[in-house]
Amino acid sequence: MTQTLRIGLLEDQPLFREMLQHLLRAVPGFAVVTAADCSDATSNWDARALDVALLDVELPDGTGLDVGRALQRSNPDLRVVLLSAVDRSQMLLELDEREQWSYLSKNSSTSSAKLIRAIRACAAGRRVIDPDVVGSRRVRAGGRLEGLSSRHLEVLQLVTEGLTNQAIAERLGLALSSVNNHVNAIYAGLQIDRARFNPRVAAARLYLEETA
Repeated sequence: MTQTLRIGLLEDQPLFREMLQHLLRAVPGFAVVTAADCSDATSNWDARALDVALLDVELPDGTGLDVGRALQRSNPDLRVVLLSAVDRSQMLLELDEREQWSYLSKNSSTSSAKLIRAIRACAAGRRVIDPDVVGSRRVRAGGRLEGLSSRHLEVLQLVTEGLTNQAIAERLGLALSSVNNHVNAIYAGLQIDRARFNPRVAAARLYLEETA
């Protein structure tokens, strides 16, 4: 039997909230609770009964960032996906590197395939950054990313999107062993300390820091 994935949806716009709620409840194995503002979520949700929180960034009485942190104080294992109508992915840089939060634009969240993939990847412990946001960013001059080959940059973008090595191999038509080698070379080239941090999260964070 498939385990139920328990999702909290925080969105202040009624029509958008209802649309996402309808989309998510149509997915087998998804259970959804909703809230319209920060107070509603923090007062009425039991964080320990949730697996993933899907949180609008800008709300009338606060931010999704504040709500996510409050919920994680009760449930440190809760995974968080931030939603925004404009690119606010830089907000993830305000978080500790151990906080594996994800980010999805509201445009992408209306695509059931993108939204469901992001939620499932997040629930599995991966950080997901909206593919449209990742693809629109350009490498800053003088940074560590400039030293990557075009192939390594392509692989890093897919890591940042939250894809597994197997999924990257399928996307690019490469052998899994080749992707593993590319990913390890990226970690080495970016001088990521794998003993201190989750290397995939650290690599995604560096991508956000050194692109615009």
